[in-house]
Amino acid sequence: MARILVIHGPNLNLLGRREPTIYGSQTLAAIDERLTELATQRGHHLTCRQSNHEGELITWIQEAAGEVDLLLLNPGGYTHTSVALRDALLATGLRTIEVHVSNPHGREPFRHRSLIAGVVQARVMGFGWRSYEVALLGGLSWIEADEGAPPPENAGAPH
Repeated sequence: MARILVIHGPNLNLLGRREPTIYGSQTLAAIDERLTELATQRGHHLTCRQSNHEGELITWIQEAAGEVDLLLLNPGGYTHTSVALRDALLATGLRTIEVHVSNPHGREPFRHRSLIAGVVQARVMGFGWRSYEVALLGGLSWIEADEGAPPPENAGAPH
């Protein structure tokens, strides 16, 4: 049984009512329920957390080291600004998939750069709330095949 942690960053608690033309109408609670159901059906344990506070996200990442098999991380706006989140991921070595509901590259130019991208094994974006589902299924394919995850290809490279 794999242990999966889903961490949602700032403003994701507003899903379902925040800019529905960009983020859709699905609530965070409904997304978490769907992910939990999917993981449970496949025999795995999934925990979801959300915070608007960078330090709390970092603490959760640090606490997850050695405790979880897969991290799905939607850093929200911290994607583009947080060296501290990047450093936490590097320090813990967690198998991580970066998740975004929208496609940041199709939006404002400041959203095109991810400080997180170079230290994660995969990125899923642009599928709406289903980006989380795609990321979970992809991560479980590594775990269930006992292949592990590939190392980040561009660790340390600028994005």
